[in-house]
Amino acid sequence: MRGLPPEASVPLDRAAPAPLAVQLVDGLRAAVARGALRVGDRVPSTRALAAELGVSRTVTAAAYDQLVAEGWLGPRRGAGTYVLATAHVRDPTSCRSEDQAHFEELIDLRPGAPCLAVLDRRAWRRAWRHAGDLAPAARPEHAGVPAYRAAVARLLLHHRGLAASPEDVLATAGTTDGLAELVAVLHVRLGRAPRVAIEEPGYARATALLRDAGATVLGVGVDDEGLRVEAIPAGVDAVYLTPAHQYPLGARLPLGRRAALTARAREEGVLLVEDDYDGELRYDVAPLPLLAGLAPDVTAHLGTTSKILTPGLGAGWMVAPPALRAAVLERRAATGVRPAPAGQHVVAALEADGALARHLARLRRELAARRARVVDAVTAAGHATRGDRAGAHLAVPLPDRATERAVVDAAAQAGLLLAGLGEFHLDPHAHGTCGVLVGWAGPEPSALDSVLRRLTEVLTAVTTGSGHSGPRRGRA
Repeated sequence: MRGLPPEASVPLDRAAPAPLAVQLVDGLRAAVARGALRVGDRVPSTRALAAELGVSRTVTAAAYDQLVAEGWLGPRRGAGTYVLATAHVRDPTSCRSEDQAHFEELIDLRPGAPCLAVLDRRAWRRAWRHAGDLAPAARPEHAGVPAYRAAVARLLLHHRGLAASPEDVLATAGTTDGLAELVAVLHVRLGRAPRVAIEEPGYARATALLRDAGATVLGVGVDDEGLRVEAIPAGVDAVYLTPAHQYPLGARLPLGRRAALTARAREEGVLLVEDDYDGELRYDVAPLPLLAGLAPDVTAHLGTTSKILTPGLGAGWMVAPPALRAAVLERRAATGVRPAPAGQHVVAALEADGALARHLARLRRELAARRARVVDAVTAAGHATRGDRAGAHLAVPLPDRATERAVVDAAAQAGLLLAGLGEFHLDPHAHGTCGVLVGWAGPEPSALDSVLRRLTEVLTAVTTGSGHSGPRRGRA
């Protein structure tokens, strides 16, 4: 198929305020919704569609990226990109298309997956049985289950060096949920939508949440040491950052920058929102002091069990200054919105019998070993890696966005899902840090050798073909 069928044509208006890529996304969605494109239809390549519409390939690639992320489109190995979904509700008992099945069978190397292979299933079942044996609560616990808050306080002390009492801890449904609550409280306190500085590139879901809440989002550049404190604009109300393991590039904010950041926050009345999404997962040296430990008066600390256990629990936490904590509780009481207790009970049970501590020890060993294998594989393909010895992903720098897109597409044809760094910029069409992210927590141990072999072949084939001659040594 060289172009779109006439009934699926997408007119683009260069004089319209919406970017061309956004217009194209909306047009293709509409074509699918009205049946002009159906599940199983192949769409043109980004190059062919760009030629048909008279736009740059950057526009069509960005549009396809968005539609793939939303589940409308998906790759089929060696055969291009196909429509996977419609706007209509389908019978869940009907057979999946071959393309849908293939998309679901791709091995996911994008960051964010937990390592379920090391989870002690007997301890897991035991914790759920304990949670099920508890008497139902007569009234909601707006701050969270007391046993969970106590368990988090011990976790923070033993694994993150933060001395917090159970009363200092509020349960959340995860770091993004905690951020949403903080933004809502700030909005009320300020009487307007807040101005929030965020790392660039940074956590795309946080950006989406802030924009959805009406906040003004201001990107602040990062380098090999994390957030550039001096680049934070004047007049912001909050700074959202990932200092322990910058997401997605993996830097660790040094003490000097932490001190400068907290001093500036105090001087200018800025709230620091510290997202410690995988702070328990360091493999080289002890983690640096948390911002919440250095400056508890101006820092809201957010954590989650999504990376260390599973996002299915919906269990996270917040440690914030007393006035902010009280405002969050007041909002919860007024709205009735609060995190579900089931996951909290499970985490509390795992922590109480030592299963959580044992799991974290196994997890660190496994992920550290996997990281070494990933670095070796990427280095063998002639590339550097970027990111501290921590967490469960690293970045592979690439020379430009076109090579990044080519690697992502070739990986999909090889059965691997990779994330391009363009997805993590406030404006995915702007020039910025280029490369792909490689996560290693998700694959089964038995599949890792095959996965790394395919990854090496993709990196070697695509970048050799594009003339890339990047660094030959990986950052270990």
